[in-house]
Amino acid sequence: MTDLRVAIAPDSFKGTATAIEVTNALAEGWLSVRPGDSLIRMPLADGGEGTLDAFELAVPGARRMPVTVAGPDGRQVEASWVLLPDNSGVVELAVTSGITLLDPLQPMDAHTLGFGQAIAAAIDSGVDRLYLAIGGSSSTDGGVGALTALGAAFYDADGRPITPGGRGLATVASVDTSRLRAVPAGGAVILSDVTNPLLGPTGAAAVFGPQKGASATQVADLDAGLSHLCTLLGTDPEAPGAGAAGGTGFGLLAWGAVVASGADAVGTVMHAPEVVASATVVLTGEGRFDGQSDAGKVPSYVRSLAEASGATPMLVAGSISAEPTGFAVAIALTELAGSADAAMGETAHWLREAGAHLARTL
Repeated sequence: MTDLRVAIAPDSFKGTATAIEVTNALAEGWLSVRPGDSLIRMPLADGGEGTLDAFELAVPGARRMPVTVAGPDGRQVEASWVLLPDNSGVVELAVTSGITLLDPLQPMDAHTLGFGQAIAAAIDSGVDRLYLAIGGSSSTDGGVGALTALGAAFYDADGRPITPGGRGLATVASVDTSRLRAVPAGGAVILSDVTNPLLGPTGAAAVFGPQKGASATQVADLDAGLSHLCTLLGTDPEAPGAGAAGGTGFGLLAWGAVVASGADAVGTVMHAPEVVASATVVLTGEGRFDGQSDAGKVPSYVRSLAEASGATPMLVAGSISAEPTGFAVAIALTELAGSADAAMGETAHWLREAGAHLARTL
């Protein structure tokens, strides 16, 4: 049996395993079948949960910077951002204003104030450039919470600050940006795997609102609120990524940030193209491979690198609901475990089983 060079480059399995844990479990399973293979462990992220971990792991000298912020429901959250050696800052919405911080969900009232507070802390520390990872959001507030933390003020018709969250969007009568912090000199880059516009049937409220607990009536109210916000912030609601993170993409674009593919940006920092090009086989994966997976998420990014270099791509996902085209082999943990509950209950175990299964296919 010829020994192979295998790159393992998955995203996190949201809520059950970090990208690092997924990588290590797949590696253990693979080596149990093919102990002579050379493995390269490269956990990735696409702007969602685990992006800070990916940068910290990839960049020698990266430092965690602790920060206390208001969580999406107002309760304090102990979070952090990452300072890179080139004086760039990486701020992740999932750890400051993310959906995993809420139980129960609060579709109308959750906000992004804490995310903005972390951005402000990075700016105040003197960073030259920002990377803003906005996946995993809990709210649909158009980024108003984040902009408020950065110095903007949103008032209702009586001159009072609006209610935080999506509920207050429809009441905005005026916006004061005179105290809004400036974007750092080196710019602010939004890391996102979402290209949705802000409004309409493919917009922030319609597509992602139900995932955040919104009813059909609340989705309509949130979309109307975001539409009203558009009349006050001079940004194109059709811009790709404006609908990301409940419209946080829109708010950050209005601030002066620019959108980039999260997986591509993180992969570039981690030298993913070179790593995949050096491998014979590459394993990638995510918690749910579905109709959105081809829109810039980690598996599609890694598959494109494999196609360019001639490596054999393999996919592991918690569940697979869309045709996994382009992968030599694809396996779902729900199939191995027999049910979603079993797969989520012992994710690490079934990831090891998946790694072993894929190794046997060779």
